[in-house]
Amino acid sequence: MRGTHLAQLGEVPDGLTDALDVIAGFDDALTNGFGRVGERGAAALAAFADALVGTPLADPVAAAVGAVTAGSVTPEHLSALAGARSALLGAAHDALLGQFDTALSRARSPWTAPAVRPAEALPAVAGARAWWHEVAVAGWRGVDHELLSSAASVVEATLAVPALRRLAVLLDGLAAELRACVPIATMAQVPARRWADLWARGVLLTEGRQPTDEAPQVSGRLLPLGVDLHIHDTAVQVQLHAVLEPAGGGQPRLVRTAVAAAKVDTIVGPAVWRLLSAHPVLLTALAEQRAVTVTDLPLHGGDLGWADDRVRLDEPADPFATARVLLPAAVAAATAPLDRHPTAIGEPVLVEGTPLRDEDGALAVEVDGERVTLAVNRLPAAGPLTAELVASASACLGLLRWDDGRWQLQPLAVRATVKRRVVQAHNGDWACGVTDPKIAKEEARAGDAVAVLRERAGRLLRR
Repeated sequence: MRGTHLAQLGEVPDGLTDALDVIAGFDDALTNGFGRVGERGAAALAAFADALVGTPLADPVAAAVGAVTAGSVTPEHLSALAGARSALLGAAHDALLGQFDTALSRARSPWTAPAVRPAEALPAVAGARAWWHEVAVAGWRGVDHELLSSAASVVEATLAVPALRRLAVLLDGLAAELRACVPIATMAQVPARRWADLWARGVLLTEGRQPTDEAPQVSGRLLPLGVDLHIHDTAVQVQLHAVLEPAGGGQPRLVRTAVAAAKVDTIVGPAVWRLLSAHPVLLTALAEQRAVTVTDLPLHGGDLGWADDRVRLDEPADPFATARVLLPAAVAAATAPLDRHPTAIGEPVLVEGTPLRDEDGALAVEVDGERVTLAVNRLPAAGPLTAELVASASACLGLLRWDDGRWQLQPLAVRATVKRRVVQAHNGDWACGVTDPKIAKEEARAGDAVAVLRERAGRLLRR
């Protein structure tokens, strides 16, 4: 990160702490349930409404807070509350991302609203809205097996509608988390912020208008920087951060593209890559550090839609060289409104220098006299990166994130010296199979869980 001013990242943007405190109060009220709001919850919701004074959301939020405290909340009131909560977090996101862009001199294109169409009045949407309403009334402390069992039919109905797949996966994943925590009433501490984030996102996905399928199409050369693995008990997503060189010239763009698959909790570690075998070009590009030529792929903001029939492998491309030469001039995209959240910030950066240990023993890298903590707890088990390898790195390609009240660097790839030899390790190195002999032997002894499950599923389908 040459030519940066990281000292600015140590400054807390004005109003950020107050906004997060207001949201924490809202989340506490949601934890106990909107069906039984006490004095503390009522005060927190009143402060929440006060934070929206002077905005277009002021009146609907005030009406919603009044309905909640009176015990007559409706799905429409919950939509107003979910929207207001997301708006506050969006403002926090914008303040932090503006701070980042200033510190690293990153250019960012303005947001262009996509074409939208009225949302269809589908029975599955109504069922999802009703379930989110029941959860809000009961609160996380009131969630029980009966409420969670009713989610199964809602998940099934939404999964049957392709346009609702995002909502279905979110609802299914949250229900699984809640089911694993029952009885929630006896939990010492509830992950209130995370569950409230998912609740608000779920409510908003059932509201308003839906984007049309129309999006500008782009062609050019996609140069990978690094891959971020999102692994859940019920799903896995591979999100590639890359630089796109547009065909015919033009300024390079910073983009993301992702593919995903459903999974079960027994598929872990390197085995998750086998679930994505339908995308051989992407997997090969990750495993061999190769560029990809893309033709007429849709680009929604900074998210590039992946289509296997419109991509082909190109020449080898060193991600570290791409980051050093092209990343500083690449233009980043604005964040879509629904995705504006502090924890959604993940900006690719290249940091050179050997990590050191903080006073608390955490790994950190020093840039321009400022220390940035390395988030080694985010290293996936599906790749070769380990905390020990990161500690010996001389260069790190990663995502700069804002987490736990501070900026942290999540490693995606490192360059290090191992046994007097300079090596590179990337999260996607095992996309086409484990290259570490020791890990490969362990995988062989454990057996191919994906193949076994597919064979059993095939038997069931043949009956």
